[in-house]
Amino acid sequence: MSIRNISLSLLLVLLLAACGSGVPTEYNKSQQLPAIYPDYCGVTVPQNIAPLNFLCDGDAAKPMVARFTTSNQQIVCSGNKIEIDADDWRALVADAIGKAIKVEVFIKTDGEWTLYKPFNIYVSADSIDPYISYRLISPSYVSYEELTISQRCLENFSESVIYDNMLCSTELSGQCINCHSYQQYNPQRMQFHARQNLGGTVVAYDGKLRKINMKHDSLLSAGVYPAWHPTLPLIVYSTNSTHQTFHTTDPNKIEVFDSASDLIAYDVEHNRVVNIENDSTEFEVFPAWSPDGTQLYYCSAHFEFPDSIQDKGLEVITRSYSIKYNIYRKRFNPQTGEFSPRELVFDAAAMDKSATLPRVSPDGRFLMFTLAEYGVFHIWHRDADLWMLDLRSMHAAPAKALNSPDTESYHSWSSNGRWVMFSSRRYDGNYTRPFFAHIDSKGRQSKPFELPCADPDYHRQFMKCYNVPEFMKGPVTITPQQFADVLKTDGEPVTYGK
Repeated sequence: MSIRNISLSLLLVLLLAACGSGVPTEYNKSQQLPAIYPDYCGVTVPQNIAPLNFLCDGDAAKPMVARFTTSNQQIVCSGNKIEIDADDWRALVADAIGKAIKVEVFIKTDGEWTLYKPFNIYVSADSIDPYISYRLISPSYVSYEELTISQRCLENFSESVIYDNMLCSTELSGQCINCHSYQQYNPQRMQFHARQNLGGTVVAYDGKLRKINMKHDSLLSAGVYPAWHPTLPLIVYSTNSTHQTFHTTDPNKIEVFDSASDLIAYDVEHNRVVNIENDSTEFEVFPAWSPDGTQLYYCSAHFEFPDSIQDKGLEVITRSYSIKYNIYRKRFNPQTGEFSPRELVFDAAAMDKSATLPRVSPDGRFLMFTLAEYGVFHIWHRDADLWMLDLRSMHAAPAKALNSPDTESYHSWSSNGRWVMFSSRRYDGNYTRPFFAHIDSKGRQSKPFELPCADPDYHRQFMKCYNVPEFMKGPVTITPQQFADVLKTDGEPVTYGK
């Protein structure tokens, strides 16, 4: 036997010993794929993802054995949960880049082992941004104070808090934080809002941390949904008069809607705002920049109030099923700061649908958005699906590989444009979880996989929603207390320019 073969054999023995016992020698065979949770059968993953741990779906107490095989590596893990050693996983994935890991799962039922149909985990050469952030909040309609903006490393299972809402909440004066976002995935250039107690917008920009008071008599409201310009110190916001109501017979539990909304631009360096769109017959919302910063995409619904209207919120509720948002864009001149008149990009209303949350891929080729029957807040709409518009051909189609019978909503592109992360309620209809899928240069999508966890049963025990998942190139290093300290100061008032 050659030295290379001896070394390979020794490595296999060490890997087998490291992860668990050997495979069963006596077993039945099934032509069915194993029922595992999370479902990793046939998924495509980035080469730098954390281990894909799993358990038996339907009966987490069943003993399992899983054998992972590549050309030169093999790992065998056993137990009620398949939990793979991080070093073993990295060696396995490194050997499978551009190829696949073969997975064989044995499950013991009533004293007998069954080997299920093997499946592949495909390993892409395309890496993924190492960090994501999200807001963790209970799916409650009353209590919202116990929430955090948190960050997670995708290359392992480490998670930390960016900001804890309770740091500035009191028994009598609550606070709500939301809408965290970054300029070009840069954690050193970020912003988030605080509402109610000590409210304001926190902006971190290259080491400078400020609290901004964006309320002004010439604006509908302070900034709400943000969109950082790719290169300039400029953030476009929607300003919104937002309300919520509850359904009694509709399968959608809650309705969040606007009775007015506009677009503004905020100059970070000069602390100055201007109106971009403030048509009283249009609800403008969800701005998003093209990667080159020359086009601003957003959504707008035409809505006219009767002259005699007394309660605008009630009028919107009454006509809520007829409100349909289209996708528009405005050309932007980075030298002059001027915006051109809007142009229609996707006419959802012509389909009797409503489109929201436009996000352009980093190569400028595809526009991903969420489509539902009506309204603006699709995270509460069970029929909401992800769609993709090819900006070359202007052909739009549902992202079938990504969608499920339940809600797919907020989504973001990785910095290399090869991965998309989105929120889904596909498992129980109540809790949003982050899912990932590979998107190739032609827009073809792979089967999504759920955010991996050290304990594969974690998400089924965790009673929080992951809201607004965003990619980052690194972690936020500003501490929660530093954010709290700046929130306790008076916000800098903005100046207004036409």
